[in-house]
Amino acid sequence: MTGKATLRQLADTAGVSLSTVSRLVNGSAPVKRELEERVREAAQKLDIDLEETNRTRTVAFVFSNREMLHSFHSRILLGAQAQCAHRGWDMLFLNFEYPAKVQWNDLILPPILRRRDVARAVLLVGANSENLLMALVECGMPFTVLGNNLVGELPDRGGDAVYSDDIQGSYEMTRYLLGLQHKNIWYLGNSQLPWLSRCLMGYRKAMAEAELQPLISEVDSANEQEIGYLGAKSILSNKGSVSAIFAGTDHIAAGVFKAAADLGLRIPEDLSVAGCNDTYGEMLQPRLTSIHEFPEQLGKQLVDLSLSRIQQLDMPPRRITIPTEVIKRESCQPPFPTRHEAPVVTASVLT
Repeated sequence: MTGKATLRQLADTAGVSLSTVSRLVNGSAPVKRELEERVREAAQKLDIDLEETNRTRTVAFVFSNREMLHSFHSRILLGAQAQCAHRGWDMLFLNFEYPAKVQWNDLILPPILRRRDVARAVLLVGANSENLLMALVECGMPFTVLGNNLVGELPDRGGDAVYSDDIQGSYEMTRYLLGLQHKNIWYLGNSQLPWLSRCLMGYRKAMAEAELQPLISEVDSANEQEIGYLGAKSILSNKGSVSAIFAGTDHIAAGVFKAAADLGLRIPEDLSVAGCNDTYGEMLQPRLTSIHEFPEQLGKQLVDLSLSRIQQLDMPPRRITIPTEVIKRESCQPPFPTRHEAPVVTASVLT
């Protein structure tokens, strides 16, 4: 507590109990919003920084509802850890599985997410939904979320979002394929997953500008290689109707490569393939054209936004978008009119 003010003085000024002030300062238990507002108003009168009364310098990195060690999120974790170290903060890692369709007040939060004396803010990656964000708002825990993977809306208070501009990246990738003179460009994904829905938006925009009918194949699966394999098998069964496939992630593209190999199609001679997130492209032969995102920068921004919010909890929600880049490799080329008639050299996946 700064200056001569004490917890007791703060409680008396706010007209609340000493235990209420203690719970709010330490984040050890929820405090009714009306009481919290009274304490914060009293703290302003007494020139007390409530956040500085809690000397914990730790944030929690929460990986939600996705397989462990996913390559893209691992790189976000590395970026966040490096930025925490640079700023003199510690970081806890927590894996959290929770249902997306229950009410926020029915979620059972892990203790770390309820105690600001353990972690003063939360970085949310993986796959998250609005109910968790509302639960964090209600218990007073600041957060920053990877917005690309959020189902629902960002609440109007309590937290921020960082985005990778995959919508623009997908638009630019589709434009690149159109520039190679491809017309029958299929998009392959699962729009129930928010990051794949966003890529679909960019694809649709480019196809509409080119006055071409969007060609979309969706597979209801959370396994991205399965989406790629099953979707591509379905698309490619009608030879002549496709010259390029834009896969919503690199892992989906790997499934496309496997399907093409099974069908005896060459990449890129018979079929051009592009991906998104550039996490798997160098492991495929030929190397995959992909949308390069910057996950380490996403991790850095997650930390910076969270630390600034700790200092000013009442800021309106902020949204930061990190640009993307189309990386052109050997998996794409202009279509051949007789692309199915050449000798077969199958695509392969390196293992």
